[in-house]
Amino acid sequence: MTDNVMEQSEQLTGFDYYKMDAFLPDSHKELRGQIRGWVNEVVLPNINPYWERAEFPYEIAMRMKELPILGGLIRGYESAGLDPMAMGIVGYELARGDGSIGTFYGVHSGLAMGSIGLLGSNDQRERWLPSMARLEKIGAFGLTEPERGSAAVDIQSTFRRDGAEYILNGAKRWIGNATISGILIIWARDEVTGEFGGFVIEDPQTVEGLTMTNIQGKIGKRAILNADIVLENVRVPSDNRLEKVKTFKDIGKVLVMGRTGVAWEAAGAASAAFEYALEYAKNRVQFGKPIAGFQLIQQKLVEMATEVTLMQLQCFQLSNLMIAGQLTDGIAAMAKYNCARKARQVCLLARETMGGNGLLIENHVARLLTDAEVIYTYEGSNEINMLIVGRDLTGISAFV
Repeated sequence: MTDNVMEQSEQLTGFDYYKMDAFLPDSHKELRGQIRGWVNEVVLPNINPYWERAEFPYEIAMRMKELPILGGLIRGYESAGLDPMAMGIVGYELARGDGSIGTFYGVHSGLAMGSIGLLGSNDQRERWLPSMARLEKIGAFGLTEPERGSAAVDIQSTFRRDGAEYILNGAKRWIGNATISGILIIWARDEVTGEFGGFVIEDPQTVEGLTMTNIQGKIGKRAILNADIVLENVRVPSDNRLEKVKTFKDIGKVLVMGRTGVAWEAAGAASAAFEYALEYAKNRVQFGKPIAGFQLIQQKLVEMATEVTLMQLQCFQLSNLMIAGQLTDGIAAMAKYNCARKARQVCLLARETMGGNGLLIENHVARLLTDAEVIYTYEGSNEINMLIVGRDLTGISAFV
């Protein structure tokens, strides 16, 4: 790609073929513009070296404090108090820049802070959320286990009461932000009754019996740290057990919010990949004219534009349903299922459109493509999300 094309593509203005922008209030447009400018200024010029080294971009992530988005949907406690549409736009715009940055935000503000906001007592919210909203404490969410990925309801980590403390044992895997976290939430089951519990571990790097090791060799989202965690008789004060957790349905409230965020994220990544490919095709000259003038390239561009538009429409309605209080597990799962698989397709077509240049991370699409593979698998694998929709439609569970 020529320098001229790179200059254009790194300042993408956003693809909106069905004019959805007209339905956004000015406050949402202002927020979107603020995030997009931040991504263009802070993320895109700097992220690739971190991604290539598989190193967390701490300097970039800490600058997220410049944006009014930390804490996401949580109201009060120094948090952003976004509505569901604004929260979706945040995820979309961050993903247009980089998946690792988007995941850092989603884990911290969505899964970790969201768990405390939804399931903690008032005292617990006051205790932990303000420092997290200031990014003084980074949050992590420990649910997935080495032997329990899709079957999260069957987690094997355990807890037992011992006086004024709980003792935790078990293992977790793929836990984003864990090794840099100041607040680590661990989900476990009572070793006798099977009751679920959520436990806040403060400053986990200093906790006896807790070992965290970053996973190496990932092909996607390389600039976010995911860890293996081992818990061996880890003691947690009884006040650190989230007050409102008894069953997996309580945890599911957080997961549903996560899936809506991942749907928006997938749409954002796909939109960026398409926009890069479109700009490239209009500027890349072969056989005497821009490749955008060839039928096969136009077919790819139309396929990408159509799928991006459909994802945008689905995500907009998803947030509208959240605002109306009509979000269900099935609706959230369908959005994640559809947007994740379509993002995969769009990013692949964008890479094809850019030929060999699409393989270089300096042109961004290669990074978006491999990050789309991660989106397809996390927050519930796409197969599990599909079966959640199937259960919702038929009333028959095909997996539990």
